[in-house]
Amino acid sequence: FISLEMNSSFTFIFIDGYVGLNKYKYLFFLIMLTVYILIILSNCVIVYLIWTHQNLHGPMYIFIAALSLNSLLFSTNIYPKLLIDSLSDRPIISYQACLVQYFLFYALGSADFLLLAAMAYDRYVSICKPLWYGSIMTSRAVISLLFLSWFVSASQIAVTAIVSADQKLCHFTLRGIFCHNSFFRLHCRTSRIVTVNGLLALVLLALLPMLFILFTYMRILLVSYRSSREVRKKAAETCFPHLLVLLSFSTLAAFNIITPRLEHSLSRTVHLVMTLQVILYNPLLNPIIYGLKMKEISKHLNKLLCNSKKR
Repeated sequence: FISLEMNSSFTFIFIDGYVGLNKYKYLFFLIMLTVYILIILSNCVIVYLIWTHQNLHGPMYIFIAALSLNSLLFSTNIYPKLLIDSLSDRPIISYQACLVQYFLFYALGSADFLLLAAMAYDRYVSICKPLWYGSIMTSRAVISLLFLSWFVSASQIAVTAIVSADQKLCHFTLRGIFCHNSFFRLHCRTSRIVTVNGLLALVLLALLPMLFILFTYMRILLVSYRSSREVRKKAAETCFPHLLVLLSFSTLAAFNIITPRLEHSLSRTVHLVMTLQVILYNPLLNPIIYGLKMKEISKHLNKLLCNSKKR
């Protein structure tokens, strides 16, 4: 394949990760549109409930709202282009747009890990150091944690995106349905800076936050086991949903790391299915888990649904 040139500054690449698109394009479009609408509605409901109810303005719920907002941004980076491509005879994307999509995909995805780490710290202070909770988890501390979650991940991924912008392309066919790690295979040569920064990002934005989360929840488990039944109940109610989200997100993150490296040993259908897992479940499951498992959110959600039925 050769690149398409609109002008001297834009190089277009083919998106070649779809299977049977010509035959099932309208079905695929309908499914993806339905999923995207559900993601928007469910996450907006969570943000709305937390925004409008005073008793949900605590740090834990603010972090949950931040996760839902992050899911909205993450999905909006992927789904509109996905919907356009599903109706195209030959999906293409400019390399510049591909870089932007890559940056937002990993910056927002990494922010999820850091937000989950901030939530784990909040639960640790709440359960293990309850007398100091008010003085530690202040509004300033919460804002700082939110800022760092987005800023650190964006800064780390920006290095790779900026270096990749100047890389020469020798291939113009992307085996995928959106721009993630697979787009590095388009380059004529592998940049040492990109490789080192990628490994650094994996450690700083995924492995270390995950180890921190596991450590804090182990501490919470030990403290809860030695405490009263009420403390154990509080720990279970607030920590179990976070662990479910962490398990779901970690699994999908592993899928995203493994899939590009196995693309030549996997069939196109399996590769497509594995790629879809990364963008389907987490943005959709997060608000469901928090809406059903978090007692206060669930209570306000039930009231909202009952009021809507009465109308």
